[in-house]
Amino acid sequence: MPDGQGGQPIFILSEDTERQKGRDAQESNIRAGKIIGDTVRSTLGPKGMDKMLVDSMGDVVITNDGATILNEMDVEHPGAEMVIEVAETQEEEVGDGTTTAVVLAADLLDEASDLLDRGIHSSIIASGYSMAAAKAQEFLEQMAEEINIEDENMLREVATTAMTGKKVEANVEALSELGVEAVKQVAEQTEEGHTVDTDNIGIETREGGSVDDSSMVNGLLIDKDRVHPGMPKRIEEAKIALINTAMEVKETETDSEISVSDPEQLQQFLDHEEEELREMVDKIKKAGANTVVCQKGIDDIAQHLMAQEGIFAVRRAKSSDMEKLARATGGTVVTNIDDLSSDDLGKAGLVEERKVAGEEMTFIEECENPKAVSILVRGGTEHIVDEAERTLQDAINVIAASVESGKVVPGGGASEIELSMKISEYADSVGGKEALAVRAFADAVESIARSLAENAGLDPIDRIVELRSKHEENGAHQGLDAYDGKVKDMMKEGVIEPLLIKTQAVSSGTEAATMIIRVDDVIAAEQEEMPAGGAGAPGGAPGGALGGMPSGMPGGM
Repeated sequence: MPDGQGGQPIFILSEDTERQKGRDAQESNIRAGKIIGDTVRSTLGPKGMDKMLVDSMGDVVITNDGATILNEMDVEHPGAEMVIEVAETQEEEVGDGTTTAVVLAADLLDEASDLLDRGIHSSIIASGYSMAAAKAQEFLEQMAEEINIEDENMLREVATTAMTGKKVEANVEALSELGVEAVKQVAEQTEEGHTVDTDNIGIETREGGSVDDSSMVNGLLIDKDRVHPGMPKRIEEAKIALINTAMEVKETETDSEISVSDPEQLQQFLDHEEEELREMVDKIKKAGANTVVCQKGIDDIAQHLMAQEGIFAVRRAKSSDMEKLARATGGTVVTNIDDLSSDDLGKAGLVEERKVAGEEMTFIEECENPKAVSILVRGGTEHIVDEAERTLQDAINVIAASVESGKVVPGGGASEIELSMKISEYADSVGGKEALAVRAFADAVESIARSLAENAGLDPIDRIVELRSKHEENGAHQGLDAYDGKVKDMMKEGVIEPLLIKTQAVSSGTEAATMIIRVDDVIAAEQEEMPAGGAGAPGGAPGGALGGMPSGMPGGM
C-alpha cells in the first residue's frame, strides 16, 4: 500500500494482502450477492426448480428449500457470505421464506448498482432503502388479515402454501394436517394470544411406506429400545420415572485400588455392589414407577432386577428428549434416585416398543394434554424422507408464525405487487435523491412477483401488467396462480402466508443490502493454502479470496 512523500513509497500492509477500493470493492460484493440470489431464484414458488447438492464425500441432497441449499454451499466470498446470513436470520426467526429474503437482498443490490452507476452516493441509497423498508413494514401491517388458532382451515392453507412446489407436493394434505394438529397441541395460551415453541415438536424419520403413512404420537417417540429382553414390550397405564443419573455403582472420586486377598472378600464386594443396585430398583418400585427413562447408563444387574420386577427401561436418552418427556407426561426429571417420589412420575396411557422399518422404537403415547409431541415421518426412499422432514418443518414453522403473530397476508405475489405500488406512491412524497432509492426498493420488491411468473413459464411482463391493473382496481388480494397462469384472489384460493415472513424478509434483506453497498474498501489477508484435495479446493483461488475471480465470482462455488 504505497503512499507518496517525495516519491518514497510506504508499505503498511503485507505484500500478500489483497485490496479492492471504491467502486471495484462495491461491484465485487454486489456481484457476489447477486450470484447467491440467482442461485436460489429459480426455486421460488410452486413451479420452482430443484437443486442437486453434492458434498465432498459424494453425499447427494436434492431440494428446493432455500435454507438447505445455502447451508450446503461452500462459499468463500465475504459479500456472498453476508447475503447467506440473511437466509440464516430468516430461518432462525421465522423458519421459512429464506428464498424470498435472499432474492430481495440480491435485487436491492442489483438496483443499487444501477444507482451507483448514475453517480448516486451509497450513503443516499442506504438512507433511501432504510426509509422504504420502514414504510414497507407499515404497509404490510395494513394489508394483513387476522387469524387465530381455532381457524384450522386457514392454518392448513398457510401450511399448504409453504409446502406447495416441494417434492412431496402430492402429500401436502396429510402433512399440513399433522402440522396443524401438532402446533395446536403444544401452543401455550398467553395474555397477548398464543406462543409456540417448535422445539417441543419432535420429528423422527423412517424409510418405508409412503409419506401418507406419517403419523403424530400424542406423546413422545424415542429412537431407543428397551435395555433387557426380559422386560415387557408393552406397559399400559404407565408411570414413568425420568432419571438424569447413572444407574450404576458410583466410582471413587480419586484413582484407587482395592486389594482382595481371597474369594470370599471378592464375593462380599460383588454382593455390596448388587445391594446398591437393588436399593436403586427398590426405590423406583416404591415410588410406583413401571417405566424408567434414564439419560445415562444402566448397569447389567440393574437391568436384570428391573426385568424381574416387570419394569420397562430405556437408557441413554437424549437430553432434549428428557425435557420433551417431562412436558409430554407431566413428570419431573430427577437427578438423584433417593429423591424420587410418586409426585415426580410422568403418566402415559401406553408405553410400547414397536419395530418400524426394521428398527425398534419406543412409543410413549396417550398422554393427557401433552405439551410436547412427536411426528413419525415415512417415505419410500432416503431422499423422499429427508425432503418430507424439511417440508414438514417449514409447515410447522409457518403455522407457528401465523398463530403467534395472529396475522397473515395473501401469497402468489399479491403482497409484493401491492407493496411495490404503495412504496412507489410514497417515493413521490420523498424529496431529494433518496426518492430514487425508494423507487428502486419498490422495483426490487416487484421482482419477486416477476420471478414467480418466470419460474411458472409465464410471460413476466404480461403478468406484472395484469397484476398491477387488478391492484389499481382495489384488488389488493389479487395474485398469480402459477398452475393456470391466471390472476386470482389469493385469500379465496387459500394461498396465504404469515405476515412475519414478509416483515422479516424486508428487514433482514434491506439491512444486508445496505451494509454491503456501504463497503468501499476490502482488505483481505492471504488465505492459508488448503491441502491438496482438501475442503474448498475446487473453485478456490490460490492464496485467497477476492482477486483472481472472473467478474468477482465467489470462490468455492
